[in-house]
Amino acid sequence: MKKIASRMGFTLACLASGIVLAAPAQHDGQVSEQSPLYATVSKLDTGLFDSFNHCSSPAQLKKHASYLAPNLEFYHDEGGVTWTRHDYMAKTHENVCGHFRRVLIPGSLEVFPIKDYGAIEQGRHKFCDIKSGTCFGEAQFLIVWHHLPDKWVATRIFSYGHEAIPSAASGNEH
Repeated sequence: MKKIASRMGFTLACLASGIVLAAPAQHDGQVSEQSPLYATVSKLDTGLFDSFNHCSSPAQLKKHASYLAPNLEFYHDEGGVTWTRHDYMAKTHENVCGHFRRVLIPGSLEVFPIKDYGAIEQGRHKFCDIKSGTCFGEAQFLIVWHHLPDKWVATRIFSYGHEAIPSAASGNEH
């Protein structure tokens, strides 16, 4: 009887392991897409980059700045480091507005809580020419969000691993 119970326990443990292994991959500490924190960060990402994508409008450029802490640090593997929101906004106005837009790659967004602070958002995005709609580059990103009493702000942004998208694979993203 002990042998049967032992084998049943082993079988149940194997089945349980199989169920866990069949579940979608999720990193330790990552919140699920159904969590309130994921919904909040996803909404922040949408707002931040909708205003980024329409920053030719002074109102949208101002809205974009409202998502960023004054002491924002922006790390770009090809462009270097920007140490303040003011400097980041000047570079965004000069190099982004009216030239290209950012598109989040579906299914790439991950969110990790930071106890007593906020969250880390990471994923992949691509960049597309505004006039032609042709996407020309792709990169990874990481944003550190700080939850203040009245709003969330990005304190650190990393954009790295930039690579060109071959023209045949770029597609139109209108």
